Amino acid sequence: MKDKDTLLALVEGEIARLPLDKTEPSGLYAPIRYILEDGGKRIRPLLCLMGADLYGNHPERALAAAVAVEVFHNFTLLHDDIMDKAELRRGRPTVHLKWGESGAILSGDAMLILAYQILQGGTAAHGTELLPELLAVFNRAAMEVCQGQQYDMEFEVCQTPVTREAYIEMIRLKTSVLLAAALEMGAVVGGASREERAALYEFGVNLGLAFQIQDDLLDTYGDEQTFGKTIGGDIAVGKKTFLHITAMERATAAQQQAILAPGETDEKVTRVRGIYDALGVRTAAEEAITACFEQALTALRRAHTDCQRLTVLETYAYSLMKRNK
Repeated sequence: MKDKDTLLALVEGEIARLPLDKTEPSGLYAPIRYILEDGGKRIRPLLCLMGADLYGNHPERALAAAVAVEVFHNFTLLHDDIMDKAELRRGRPTVHLKWGESGAILSGDAMLILAYQILQGGTAAHGTELLPELLAVFNRAAMEVCQGQQYDMEFEVCQTPVTREAYIEMIRLKTSVLLAAALEMGAVVGGASREERAALYEFGVNLGLAFQIQDDLLDTYGDEQTFGKTIGGDIAVGKKTFLHITAMERATAAQQQAILAPGETDEKVTRVRGIYDALGVRTAAEEAITACFEQALTALRRAHTDCQRLTVLETYAYSLMKRNK
């Protein structure tokens, strides 16, 4: 199997070849270039190529699927930032701050269409016969991501407590299913069986859960320069993260009031983080991350009988759990 750096070079090369430089109107395409050229971790396209390489030895055949997933993912980030009124993405001003909300919405819409064009245009590599199957996996994930985002927005305005179970389902939809779909699309191109695809998908779902809870943890306890986003941003806006929900379940009435009380940003972040520390919330999050990751590895080992072929994917999964951004 090809190593991560080789696969990443394939992804970056394919993204660089997207026809965005020569296309007018520039106001539509400049924001797309801005968000795609910023890089990010390219987790989803890498997983897609690794899924293909696991079964087929020709990961480049899955490049169209990989880049389509990456373009779709960045489209969701662009629109999420508008909904969240976020000011930073990967350490840079968000698209809607630079081009305005209307321009950002339209560029996001164009990215969604572009993702489908890329997937359709890849039939020469992955084969026309695979397109319906790839679209079925992609469409299911795309709709579930929208469902997850809707739940996320509803959680922010609901007056009743959000349970951990409801939160896990929300992040499964909003985050995990796209990682899982990227892996499964790669496996489709690689020629995996239904059973192998299902195991790889389960690996992706649990890896995604671990990844998102880790993201919640980093938002509160990470380093701002490394993380690329304002630390404590979730606390400042009262976002119902894994940490917030766990704290509210464990807190006394007085602590709950203190968590929910308004305040100047720095003061509120310090106050709430202190309550989290007192309630052992950080440890609870770390334990949840570990549990999800172990379930992911168990599923991965069912995805292929050759343990050696799993090494690249397993090593990459471990590296994601050691991230600080």
